[in-house]
Amino acid sequence: MTLILNQSDWDELCEQAPKPHCGNPVLNDVEELMGVPERLGRGYIRNIELSPGMGLHFADREYHQDFMVKAPIHNHPIQIGIHLSGFIYFDTVHPNLGGTCSYFSGSGISPAYVEKYRAGERLIDVNIEIEPEWLESFLVDEQYDPEILKCLFKGEDWKVSFYPTVTHKMRSLVQQMWNAPYRGAAKRMYLQAKVLELLAMHLEIIADYSNQAPSSRLKPETIARLNYAKEILTSQFANPPLLSDLARQVGVSDRTLQRGFRALFNTTVVGYLIQQRLEQAEKLLRQGNLKVTEVAHLVGYEHLGQFSAAFKRQFGITPRQCLAGEKTVFRSKADFR
Repeated sequence: MTLILNQSDWDELCEQAPKPHCGNPVLNDVEELMGVPERLGRGYIRNIELSPGMGLHFADREYHQDFMVKAPIHNHPIQIGIHLSGFIYFDTVHPNLGGTCSYFSGSGISPAYVEKYRAGERLIDVNIEIEPEWLESFLVDEQYDPEILKCLFKGEDWKVSFYPTVTHKMRSLVQQMWNAPYRGAAKRMYLQAKVLELLAMHLEIIADYSNQAPSSRLKPETIARLNYAKEILTSQFANPPLLSDLARQVGVSDRTLQRGFRALFNTTVVGYLIQQRLEQAEKLLRQGNLKVTEVAHLVGYEHLGQFSAAFKRQFGITPRQCLAGEKTVFRSKADFR
């Protein structure tokens, strides 16, 4: 049975959690070590204030029961989150965070959401929180792209979130932060430098999103929302939301979703969904332990005939031939645009 907690319940449990034993020394007044509520699991969260306005959080925990936390509407700082292990699961607002999906959010107002945790899954992640005033003063002085600044600093408006793909360089940088080779003040200096490097990477990602904009000049905020829609389709391809629900969920109109998706990704929303379903179907068939009908249902097809026809258009062979080990003839995506 899944335990449901509101934010105040969760905060109270965390305050009552016993202090964990951790091998690394505490950095006096700038570091705090927090435990995981014994009722839910084990592990720790290490909070470090690197400088006024910049916080770093290391977390390593494992829960022994499923639970969810209902977060209300709240003010949100600029945040970067990367998982080295495990996932945090969402039905709305965010895609599942973890694996190759990182999190980069500007400041502003966060909508309410529900985050879910699964028993037996070890979560190792690094989160960075930066007060908007700290970053804004630096970027404004550098005359940074005003469209990108609008995404990062929303004030009393809804914040904008990005979900960049975790690169090898990002993961390596986070691992270096986790295993910092210094102590005391030298460690803080080292971590500050790594945080700034990771922040620079993510700012460059937003700039790249902006540069991907076609002649219609999609705004970075719209590009972020379209990438969010893409992440939702990637994680929910077997049971996706309706087009109108997807548009509402990411905060754009139906027309913007459809036109922007084609302009940004060179395919339609439906085309991308079919592509994800068929690519997953091929992987499952190659494993050889499921029937064709089982694979069809797992990837979201109710009619075997439709599945077989789409699969053959995509790969040049039937699902049964794929199951038997035959190689694909071609991989054409043009039919789905």
